[in-house]
Amino acid sequence: MDFIERIFHISPDGGSGATELLILAALALIVSVAAVGWRRRISSR
Repeated sequence: MDFIERIFHISPDGGSGATELLILAALALIVSVAAVGWRRRISSR
């Protein structure tokens, strides 16, 4: 994974892909939490 390097031409993690993995994991967590909250809100009506 090197989309940060390709898009911004910088390498914050030295090319290891750790930054990209962290970003993707954070996005997945945000989407999951939002989906659970939305489902709870819908089911409580």
